[in-house]
Amino acid sequence: MKKKDYSYIGISFVILVFGIWAVDQIGDYFDNPDLAVIGDVPQFSFTNQRGETISNADYKGKVYIAEFFFTTCPSICPIMNRNMVKIQNKFYGNPNLGIASFSIDPEFDTPEVLTKYAESYEITSPNWHLLTGDKKKIYDLANGGFNLYVGENSEVDGGFEHSGYFALIDQEGKIRSRYDKHGNPIIYYDGLEAEGIRMLIEDIEQLLK
Repeated sequence: MKKKDYSYIGISFVILVFGIWAVDQIGDYFDNPDLAVIGDVPQFSFTNQRGETISNADYKGKVYIAEFFFTTCPSICPIMNRNMVKIQNKFYGNPNLGIASFSIDPEFDTPEVLTKYAESYEITSPNWHLLTGDKKKIYDLANGGFNLYVGENSEVDGGFEHSGYFALIDQEGKIRSRYDKHGNPIIYYDGLEAEGIRMLIEDIEQLLK
């Protein structure tokens, strides 16, 4: 009888330890989920606010965030870039994080205009490049490379249309994202909402590990 009691206790202890381990593993998975690979960022080369030529090579080995905006945007761009500044400040001084902001109104958004814009938003990270250049190439990058729609529309405020999403790119130039609760990749992060920024910061931290 005693032997059976001790065996029962031993088995129960093993089950308890395994259960604790399993819960811990599940918790780690949801805290640090695998990130989906969405695709490769096409090659690009544009001019930043300091008049420097910036290409994919400048982001090689870095985690970076990409967005499409324009400086005279009267609606969502100010929200997007105030949120992007929060990300800049969260990782300030980390040389392994970069930001690429592509202007969809490059004819107006010259390096000089982009410099003043950077100053007004306290964009100070040396790895945050506000990029301008050939309009067709920028639109091809947005619509074909990232599948983030941009376009001209004289009927909307500002004359341009674009999304408020941010793209997360890893050290190998691949677009990454977490999965939603149904197991589908979210693909892009909402740059207008606090929840989207929170998730983006968490996933940046994961990629930087």
